[in-house]
Amino acid sequence: MTTITSALSLEPPRVANSGLGTMASTLVGSEILRIAGEVRALRETGKPVLDLTVGDFSPKQFRIPARLEEAISRALAAGQTNYPPSDGVPELRRAVQSFYQTELGLDYPLEGVLIAGGARPLIWATYQAVLDPGDVVVYPVPSWNNNHYTHLSLAKGIAVETRAENGFLPTAEELAPHLAEARLIALNSPLNPAGSGFRREQLAAIAQLVVDENRRRGAGSRPLFLLYDQIYWLIAAESAPHQTPVDLVPEVAPYTVFVDGISKAFAATGLRVGWSVGPPYLIQRMRDLLGHVGAWAPKPEQLATAELLADPALAASAAGSIREAINLRLAALDTGLSALARRGLPVRHLPPAGALYLSAQFDLIRELGDNRAIRKLLLEEAGFAIVPFHAFGSSFNNGWFRLSVGAISVEEVAPALTRVGEVLARAAG
Repeated sequence: MTTITSALSLEPPRVANSGLGTMASTLVGSEILRIAGEVRALRETGKPVLDLTVGDFSPKQFRIPARLEEAISRALAAGQTNYPPSDGVPELRRAVQSFYQTELGLDYPLEGVLIAGGARPLIWATYQAVLDPGDVVVYPVPSWNNNHYTHLSLAKGIAVETRAENGFLPTAEELAPHLAEARLIALNSPLNPAGSGFRREQLAAIAQLVVDENRRRGAGSRPLFLLYDQIYWLIAAESAPHQTPVDLVPEVAPYTVFVDGISKAFAATGLRVGWSVGPPYLIQRMRDLLGHVGAWAPKPEQLATAELLADPALAASAAGSIREAINLRLAALDTGLSALARRGLPVRHLPPAGALYLSAQFDLIRELGDNRAIRKLLLEEAGFAIVPFHAFGSSFNNGWFRLSVGAISVEEVAPALTRVGEVLARAAG
């Protein structure tokens, strides 16, 4: 008799892509997760590694707010373990609505608020609700996963290369040539991977482009939408205060979908509570999409998040504590990289302005060829684990990398950068 194990080892059906659908068989896996696997393997050898790869928090370094933890425990003890409503528990939807009014000056109806299991399902639902196969999505690179969501939606992506002098954020002039054929612009600020944030005038100009393009199309035409991922806004640096397109250009509100959640501001990546805020007619379709795939957030976490957001001073204080701890680590990297640059070593970086990230360029392309070789050298010889910008859609040979600080201590930074300096000196020889 054939066992299941031996049956599964048999040659797959002799059809293209082994019988899988075209979208799934051509999907590219996450390079960040692949790199994380290499880091784990190197650590198992006993070598010291400063892991700056995954945009997550180590609970040893960052705890979720105590009030959030306590409220989850109370909700569990009270038996709040059944299905939540498909658009989120009313308490949390009202808390998000009020929080946006109080903290961002954005006045949305309750029908324009949708809760889901983190930000990712909401990004997917936006793409699915807006796009038909073959529609055009415009997004800057580097940026997180827009190329993959475009692929999942069977859409056509137009990746707009950005520049370091603009913090790797797109300008209106860079986006404008591509909007006539587009159905969606996907933006993120503060930006993963660069850790930069839009300046007021930058974002206002882009929002006005969206308004002007929709006016040009006229009533009855399919509109151009703006997805604005602001998951890091509560931990934006004071030197780069957060802006929203709707506050700057209110006329863009009918076309704008916000994506947000507790993952980054409260070091709560594993709790899976996110929300979208936008025009009700779009939010309701996103709700129905997510209802079919069951992508709701766990009910105890929803109720606890509602309690946290219902006290804006408490939420701001909790996010402020996370931001302060992040900034200590970013400052240590900033100081150490600046010292390496002053020694004439081939490195430069952008001052951190938000999120978990600092972006740095290790200018060894001439010596090593591409980002992959630079990353491999720094990992294997310096125990310095970083993610190249080509994992976010950029060129393989620009020398730019994302450094993420959620899983490290301040004390680990200086010894790691000493090792980096030694490797850079040898490589640039």
